[in-house]
Amino acid sequence: MTDSVKTLCPYCGVGCGLEVTPPAGTGRATNRDSQGNPIWKVVGDRSHPSSQGMVCVKGATISESLDKDRLKYPMMRDSLSEPFRRVTWDQALDRIAQQIQSVIATQGADAVCLYGSGQFQTEDYYIAQKLIKGCLGTNNFDANSRLCMSSAVAGYIQNFGSDGPPCCYDDLELTDCAFLIGTNTAECHPIIFNRLHKYLKKNPKAKLIVVDPRTTKTAEAATLHLAIKPGTDIDLLNGIAYLLMRWGKFDTFFIDECTTGFAQYAEVISHYPPEVVARKCGIRIDHLEEAARYWAESESVLSLWSMGVNQSSEGTAKVCSINNLHLMTGNIGRPGAGPFSLTGQPNAMGGREAGGLSHLLPGYRVVKNAQHRAEVEKIWNLPENQISSMPGRDAWRMITGLETGDVSVLWIAATNPAVSMPDLERTKAALLKSSFTVYQDAYYPTETAAYAHVLLPAAQWGEKTGTMTNSERVVTLCPRFREPVGEARPDWEIFAEVGRRLGYTEQFNFNSSADVYREFIELTRHRPCDMTGLNYERLKQDGPTQWPCPEVNPSNLSSEPTTGLFSGLFKAKEEKPKAKRLYTDWHFNTPDGRAKFVAFHAKGLVEVPDEQYPFVLTVGRLYGHWHTMTRTGRIEKINKMHPEPFIEIHPKDANRLGFQEGQIIEVKSRRGKARFPVMITKGITPGCVFVPMHWGALWALDAEANSLTHPSACPISLEPELKACAVQLNAVTNSSETEHSYPSSFLIKNELASVSS
Repeated sequence: MTDSVKTLCPYCGVGCGLEVTPPAGTGRATNRDSQGNPIWKVVGDRSHPSSQGMVCVKGATISESLDKDRLKYPMMRDSLSEPFRRVTWDQALDRIAQQIQSVIATQGADAVCLYGSGQFQTEDYYIAQKLIKGCLGTNNFDANSRLCMSSAVAGYIQNFGSDGPPCCYDDLELTDCAFLIGTNTAECHPIIFNRLHKYLKKNPKAKLIVVDPRTTKTAEAATLHLAIKPGTDIDLLNGIAYLLMRWGKFDTFFIDECTTGFAQYAEVISHYPPEVVARKCGIRIDHLEEAARYWAESESVLSLWSMGVNQSSEGTAKVCSINNLHLMTGNIGRPGAGPFSLTGQPNAMGGREAGGLSHLLPGYRVVKNAQHRAEVEKIWNLPENQISSMPGRDAWRMITGLETGDVSVLWIAATNPAVSMPDLERTKAALLKSSFTVYQDAYYPTETAAYAHVLLPAAQWGEKTGTMTNSERVVTLCPRFREPVGEARPDWEIFAEVGRRLGYTEQFNFNSSADVYREFIELTRHRPCDMTGLNYERLKQDGPTQWPCPEVNPSNLSSEPTTGLFSGLFKAKEEKPKAKRLYTDWHFNTPDGRAKFVAFHAKGLVEVPDEQYPFVLTVGRLYGHWHTMTRTGRIEKINKMHPEPFIEIHPKDANRLGFQEGQIIEVKSRRGKARFPVMITKGITPGCVFVPMHWGALWALDAEANSLTHPSACPISLEPELKACAVQLNAVTNSSETEHSYPSSFLIKNELASVSS
């Protein structure tokens, strides 16, 4: 089709540029996998500003999954007890449209839900919003970003008045102190870590603080590792603030001129003296003081965090507590400084821009704001008050809506909730109650497909053209470079076609994804995420581009905002001219232009260990695998790296319980149980255990991490506390019960064989 194409890796939020070439070409041998199948060759794109040619194992092997276990044709069945039968697109889409119309007529639009994904391209996200929130008039669209980034969104809004990470990746190489909390960056965002690690090796005066109950690959590189007890993040953050206050190491000028709420914050942190904080966190007082000294003595501090902070009943409070430290010390809007949320999925940022959560609208708008709704209705050519003022169902409330019968149509796309949702047995039971579930994905089988009435084949990476935005707000055009498999279609085209069949022909009169993007960026005009200066042509010509990027104003061609009293103050360190930070003028997106201190007291874990459930279970990613293994589970090299799940346990706990390395043990919570082989390591805090999150029922037997977790969520962000729950550990005594194999290939082939074609 072409000699070479530049695109974006479809895994994590780092947003690494890739260069892809066809399996065969003039004058070179055909590129093949270990089985001899031709595969596209993938290397890092050296011209991409975010990744600079680097690529991890997931990106390097992505093409090996393109043709494995693909869903090629629409399929349907009348009940979950029946096999699927192949149908035409017209049959499948007509049934979906008819079912939606019937449910709206009998129950209303709020009985219809769409659960999407941070793997969507922005165009997919946008059309889904227009269909559900605009045309149907219900805000029941949520995405799996609810499970990963919603706390970061809420925290940014609380402190700064708007979502949007204020930093850029160049700050990794400009900071004096990197403060990493709730992130195993080396494994989960490896290219970011590689950039930071290289810089730290060349600059030994720069410090790295890592806060994590585990001694991860990230923690091993730290100047200071604080192995705090799970759930004590806010204690630690407020404790650092207490010492900065005691030492007079805070920026009074910035606080007075640019913030509100400091007095209330000062009162809260006064309750966190070092002796109390050290005891609660389970760390040494001198280590706490050392961390505070790094904050106090560094000209620039860069905080990085991810799921260990966000996935918590205190997720928003933790994010605000990080932001508060930056406001207290003036570490924001400057090179090498700022609070930087690391996005979990490739286009979770694009989803936030497109309004891809149940309380949001495109262009960083919220559904509760009447002006925001009116602005969107105008662009969408919809009647006044068509968009509901009530936030829709978040992901978990979609599940509980199935339980009560209040949700009668559930449309799931590009995500796998039968593995990723908390309280998994309850989730599966609810999915079984669904009267009509549509599942739209590129692969088959998946765990969620077992609960669907209609399967829709979606085009995947390389088979459709669209845009994605990474963690540093860089937008990359991802062109189609191969034909879709079978009858697969881009997600946005599927949503648009259903919209037309529901009678909204005018609203979905798009001929290409470029048309969709042109309409979307108009909704960003004069918004914090202004992208009106972008289009496909510019992205092709200039390459990946960071927002804000408004239409060019000939009178102001500077790469940094120039308005505001404090603009242009921070140019001391050398930096790339195209890098953009937010809040460089110290003017924030609040009504008064000031950032707000939003203080919280620590509450701790929802489920604390007790006599019956004495351990805290933590979960997380591994370097090679991605989410629920829908793609990486089909890649040979990655499966060799991570052949099976496991449970990490400290030697003291293993000795006390009599566990041996490799022994299969049962892990039980108040909701479910699972089994894992034991991995004994000093890299886990005593009293804690760790299991990887990836393995679902297709890939292992009884090894689902989320069969153990609970759905209790942050009251502000509604993000579940997926990172911690109380468990007990038991030896498996029955010899037959210890037989624990991981027959992924068998399970997949068996499932495939059950499909009637």
